[in-house]
Amino acid sequence: MAKGKSVSRTAVWILMGLLILGLGGFGATNLSGTIRTIGSVGDMPVSVDSYGRQLQQEIRAVEQQTGQALPFAQAQQIGLDQAVLQRLIATRALDHEAAQIGLSIGDENLRDRILEIPAFRGIDGEFDREGYRFALEQNGVSESQFETQLREEVSRTLMQGAIVGGVVMPDAYVDTLVNYVGERRSFTWTRLGDADLAEPVETPDDATLRAFYDANIDLFTLPETRQITYAVLSPDAMIDEVEIDEADLREAYDLREAEFNQPERRLVERLAYLDDAAASQAAAALEVGNSFEGLVEERGLALADIDLGDVSLADLGAAGEAVFAAEVGAVVGPLPSDLGPALFRVNAVLPAQFTSFEEAVEILRPELAADRALRLVEAQAETFDDMLAGGATLEELANDTDMTLGQIDWSTESTEDIAAYEAFRRAASRVTVEDFPEIGQLDDGGLFALRLDAVLPPRPAPFEDAGEDVLAAWQATEVQSRLMTQTDPLLPQLQSGTEFADLGLDAVREEHLLRSDFVGGTPPGFLSTVFDLDAGDVEVMEDNGAIVIVRLDSIDGPEENEEAIALREQLSQQAGQALAQDLFEIYRTDVTLRANAQINPQALQAVHVNFP
Repeated sequence: MAKGKSVSRTAVWILMGLLILGLGGFGATNLSGTIRTIGSVGDMPVSVDSYGRQLQQEIRAVEQQTGQALPFAQAQQIGLDQAVLQRLIATRALDHEAAQIGLSIGDENLRDRILEIPAFRGIDGEFDREGYRFALEQNGVSESQFETQLREEVSRTLMQGAIVGGVVMPDAYVDTLVNYVGERRSFTWTRLGDADLAEPVETPDDATLRAFYDANIDLFTLPETRQITYAVLSPDAMIDEVEIDEADLREAYDLREAEFNQPERRLVERLAYLDDAAASQAAAALEVGNSFEGLVEERGLALADIDLGDVSLADLGAAGEAVFAAEVGAVVGPLPSDLGPALFRVNAVLPAQFTSFEEAVEILRPELAADRALRLVEAQAETFDDMLAGGATLEELANDTDMTLGQIDWSTESTEDIAAYEAFRRAASRVTVEDFPEIGQLDDGGLFALRLDAVLPPRPAPFEDAGEDVLAAWQATEVQSRLMTQTDPLLPQLQSGTEFADLGLDAVREEHLLRSDFVGGTPPGFLSTVFDLDAGDVEVMEDNGAIVIVRLDSIDGPEENEEAIALREQLSQQAGQALAQDLFEIYRTDVTLRANAQINPQALQAVHVNFP
């Protein structure tokens, strides 16, 4: 029962925090009329204020996540009001169940919980009776209402704790999970291709290829294709119209002067001490043979903790001259620093870098030109929009502006030219023949508009166009078939324990691999197949013109180490929590059904009209 009390106390604190923050929302509004409830769940009324307040909190939460206002009509479209209502019904059903079984807390326990709530304490940290009354009054809640809500919350928490407390998933379930994740396989495998055939595959005639094409027409079916006309204007197309004068280049150079002209720097580590005596003692320790790394370890630090990176003379302040005069590898100090007296070790010298204006021009001119070209493109977006809105076609747009016209047979497999842009792919996948072209922006700042001319359904590619693909597929299939025939007599020998090398096969031995590992040069699903085998089994898999032969040599259980123990504990806890939650959900669903909720639609509507 102590555990239930702890759970309930935590839940109460969470509830009270949310309550104090949320009461000022909907409760502060004034609902007209005499309606006080939106219905009942068993013997428990569902108050108008509770529903309105929770609905308002949900709307605010969505608005905070999206950064945009959420009109109530839109909230209804996404089912927010129904989600709040169902949650409130489930809560009141639990309250009804607790009342039916006589579960509640006494006045003394209620008092203790109220005294624990920080929001009701005065400046001296003690419970403020007048502050308690005033806080509830300001939020439109009477003391009796609040205390009733608190009793109900504690009762619900006690009931939940009684159901979920002590739920433990059987060890057999956890063992199954651990074995699935941690079991290991050791196996031998080899990959055979066309070079391993006893005789090379001959070149097929046209009749053979046509027969293969007809028998495997699914391999040569084109995806749904959208024939799209588009107009596009990229920043690159405007580069030639951009003029960059010397004044602009000099201004850009001056703004980035610190980047182009960097003083000499040092890679430095700094080990600071509280006072001069401690720093001097550390310096003396270095003189008698102690290492700088040893001093760092004595302070409980790592070298990464004291690394200053590359610094200039000015960055080091009063210590700068001495540090910059030191040789690489030397330790100097104690010297002053903003953390106190410190030892400094110089790890490298970075020479000064100077880039003249003439040299920087080669860097600055393309960057400025690209930036201005982008702005030229962006400045025309509104003009293009207006032209399209006025009825201009893409062809007219290309004739009268800097945009160029193009056409593409687009499918989900298209990745070249304009189809490489994600914004274009999204628009191409959604456009319909009824849509009017609109200006969109490409990932590099370019502008485009498109029109769907026709949609071609999935269809076989003409044999003449698919010739190379047909030949490649036929060769791959033929090689795989001949390799299977050639190696078929070897499989029983491999299964009986004969080594791969004894049969003239170059093989790879893999030791103790997990399901999550990867083996290069193998077909998709290779390890899944391996883990389905029994020890000694041999499997042959086809892989795009090759075959892979694998023999499972041994099955090993999970490793017994700290990581495995931690994994078992984690899975056990997760499984137990999931089972407890499932049990409680089943119980809550049953309680809700038995409580027979009765909701008044008119009362709901009376609440909804208060939302904008």
